Amino acid sequence: MTDSLHTIIDLIRYGGSRFNAAGLCFGHSFDNALDEATQLVLHALHLPHDLNPLYGQSRVTAQERAEVLALIERRVAERIPACYLTGEAWFAGLCFKSDARALVPRSPIAELIPSGFEPWIGALEVSRALDLCTGSGCIAIAMAHHHPHWRVDGVDLSDQALALARENARALHVAERVRLLRSDLFDAVRGESYELIVSNPPYVTRDEVAALPDEYRHEPELGLIAGEDGLDLALRILRDAPDHLVAGGLLVVEVGESERALVRLLPDVPFEWIEFQVGQMGVFAIRREALVQHAESIRALAASREA
Repeated sequence: MTDSLHTIIDLIRYGGSRFNAAGLCFGHSFDNALDEATQLVLHALHLPHDLNPLYGQSRVTAQERAEVLALIERRVAERIPACYLTGEAWFAGLCFKSDARALVPRSPIAELIPSGFEPWIGALEVSRALDLCTGSGCIAIAMAHHHPHWRVDGVDLSDQALALARENARALHVAERVRLLRSDLFDAVRGESYELIVSNPPYVTRDEVAALPDEYRHEPELGLIAGEDGLDLALRILRDAPDHLVAGGLLVVEVGESERALVRLLPDVPFEWIEFQVGQMGVFAIRREALVQHAESIRALAASREA
């Protein structure tokens, strides 16, 4: 049957059909079968991700077809995220090395980076930015790339993730402007202050992790789970961020589906929930002054998680 697949577009169409028939999950960079099939086919053929569509009718050799089909079948059989199979993921216009040492880069925060977090940053001039739970380094590195005058720190608890982040910083030529530190949130940056703190921390509940599709089993669990409601780390960040923000400083955090739980726990805190091109995605912005104003209730909740 596959002998009749002769062109690049044939292989992409076949891959998309195969993925849909197998019921794959598309939660890592791409959200549909055809886009993911395109990624895998072009990777197997050593062609650029933005290949001109005119090349879609180009014929492939028998060996090329076999290599593409093997990759498609591996995606189906092993349920490995496509970015781990190709070893790369695009984020904020940059190509990052991606493997099982860290989550696949996919935060909607990417949309905010090129504009410098406008309009939420306002008139505040950023000189220093911090990325908590940096993982592959995608947020920290993208901030440094798009804003060369920013000094950026990225911290993570995982040595493996930090090793990947350092490889990405070197590959994207920002290693001299991105400081990567092993740290449990703010521990390694005590006494340091920033105009902007950004974080995509673990925010998935234990029950949600147990119900996730197989694709997520290939990602490090450390980057996913954050307690019974997904907010264990977010509450610590809210508690400690004022000690590391300058006056008027901005905190931006992704909490995903845990947004509802956070609003329920802290109904009086004026979180600004950011609208993205595809809608609201559980990312809030908040100023230092608001965190200070509500510090008592935030501290009490954070302490209850550490008891």
